[in-house]
Amino acid sequence: MRRTKKERQQMLKETIKENPFITDEDLAEKFQVSVQTIRLDRLELSIPELRERIKYVAEKKFEDEVRSLPLEEVIGEIIDIELDQSAISIFDVREEHVFIRNKIARGHHVFAQANSLAVAVINDELALTAKANIQFKRSVKQGERVIAKAKVLKIDDGLGRTIVEVTSYVNNELVFKGEFEMYRSEKSLKDEKR
Repeated sequence: MRRTKKERQQMLKETIKENPFITDEDLAEKFQVSVQTIRLDRLELSIPELRERIKYVAEKKFEDEVRSLPLEEVIGEIIDIELDQSAISIFDVREEHVFIRNKIARGHHVFAQANSLAVAVINDELALTAKANIQFKRSVKQGERVIAKAKVLKIDDGLGRTIVEVTSYVNNELVFKGEFEMYRSEKSLKDEKR
């Protein structure tokens, strides 16, 4: 069933509102039109491309919140964060992240996304990874989007350590799981106790 341009554009706005992480390619498939048509629709509706939407929201929301490292040092793009509680980032696997022969992502990129998210969620000016227990559940391929979710499990002020669990998904399929023991600076812990 062909939709009119007006109907398609209305559905496009609703779809992006429901799922702001949806790609132009996924939208094109959903509406059975070309990627170029989706891009033209977005342009007419003044909807920026996905990367710009996420970047804008992240910069405005998180530039004053993340203390442990600058946003540009996070691997992937943070889209939600509550310091010392939880955080979410997305990472699009591109050609420069994969092995040439099989288009599988190099593991250090998936690990780096999870590790940098574990650092970013710490409400401290200094956060370092003391120990990590990680599992790669399946290979990630070029063109896939990895959504990493960090959750603070425990804060031990006595030891200056925080335990952060990070799970990473591609289309709701678990691809990576890690538990990170993060070192926090003693200075900030003393400041918090005052």
